[in-house]
Amino acid sequence: MIIGLTGSIASGKSTVAKMFEKLQFPIVDADQVARVVVEPGRETLQQIAAAFGSDVLLEDGHMDRKKVGNLIFHDPAKRKQLNDIIHPAIRKEMLRQRDEYLSDGHPHVVMDIPLLFESGLQSYVERILVVSVTEENQLKRLMERNALSEEEARARISSQLPLSVKEQGADAVIYNNDSIESTTEQLHYILKKWNVLQELS
Repeated sequence: MIIGLTGSIASGKSTVAKMFEKLQFPIVDADQVARVVVEPGRETLQQIAAAFGSDVLLEDGHMDRKKVGNLIFHDPAKRKQLNDIIHPAIRKEMLRQRDEYLSDGHPHVVMDIPLLFESGLQSYVERILVVSVTEENQLKRLMERNALSEEEARARISSQLPLSVKEQGADAVIYNNDSIESTTEQLHYILKKWNVLQELS
């Protein structure tokens, strides 16, 4: 089974991803893939340098993330141009990793995709698991974790689809409002229900 794991900022998706790791599920991590595709020597980075100029590269050949961030921050056209280069590369690499795990004989693969719904990648997975929290918990955790004001935290949360919308598109939801134990129990319950846990234990 291909399980799509998603949530929202400060909902605890990374905590659940670690639980999957403990259970020895192979994981395709979209954030990690996004870093890999712009490594020196990659075609994607060459395309970015061609589009935005070679001064977006650091002396060691890596992408100057700060410079690229500043370039696209106030310019929607440039942001779209960058996304049009990076997103297809990320998708291609994610599918390559997924298919490699399957051909290596893994019966289940977790695709950890923070913006699964926003990017319309539901077709990449067979079941969708959303990690959700109450709005007040999400706000409190984000403010504490990133040392943000309430206004800054709310702006970041509102840049993503509301968790309530993601829950509607999910096959199962983990409510990560209480203890780690409670979250673990919910995960185990869902995986047993989906008939994917006993094969591992």
